[in-house]
Order: sequence, then structure tokens, then C-alpha cells
Amino acid sequence: MDGVAAAPPPVKRSVKKITSSANPFMPNHSELFQKYLKLYAEKDLQAVAAMLADDVHLRNWNISVRGKIEALRETARNFAEADSLEIRVLELYENDSTVAGEVHIVVNGTIELHVVDVVAFDAEGKIKAIRSYKGRSD
Repeated sequence: MDGVAAAPPPVKRSVKKITSSANPFMPNHSELFQKYLKLYAEKDLQAVAAMLADDVHLRNWNISVRGKIEALRETARNFAEADSLEIRVLELYENDSTVAGEVHIVVNGTIELHVVDVVAFDAEGKIKAIRSYKGRSD
């Protein structure tokens, strides 16, 4: 077949899954945020510790501490003061390295808190900052 060009071979396209972390096998930040809250509600200090970066910054309406040891000390104090914790995520917002979640917390079955937690993650998926803001139920 002179003068007729052969059709070019089909183009192979690769599809890259877009995730919020460099590792496609690592859970996305929203999943990590929810895992953190689940472990917190279970008062599992060892599992929470595994999720924190060494240089984590924890700040809420009462305290501001830096470093994993201090953050775990504050977390352990919260766990000791609560017989039970129920945490329900109402809304989630995520960008490349941070998740903000509006959460409803019930402490000891009677104390209700409405909180916005802003959690920042490092490149390894460890929590590098937790900033909590207390709101109102209305």
C-alpha cells in the first residue's frame, strides 16, 4: 500500500491515583484523621503515640505543648479524666497536608463538646500539629 500511512499504534495511558501522600499505599489524610479520633475515643495511648511525629505541636483552648512526650502527657491526662469518650465526625475538609474536622465529643455520657480539630501531617503521614478550637452547639 504505497502512499497510505499506517495507523500509529494505540497510545498507552497510565493512570496515577492521586492521593494526599507520596505513598499510594498509605491511607489518605482524612482516613488517618478518623483513625486518630477512633484511637483517641478508645483511649489507646500507645496507638495514638505511634501516629505522632516527634516534634508534634498540640494546641487547644487550654494548653499549647511541643514534642511527642509533652503531647502524650496531655493526652494521658485527658484519658485519665474521662471514663468514656464518644467522638462523631460531623464534617471533614482536606487539603494537601491538613485535615479540618468538625467533631461532636461526649465525655462521660453527659459533657458535650463541639470542636474543630485541624490536624497537619508530615511527609510520612505522622501528625505534626493538632489545633483544636471549641465551639458551641447552636
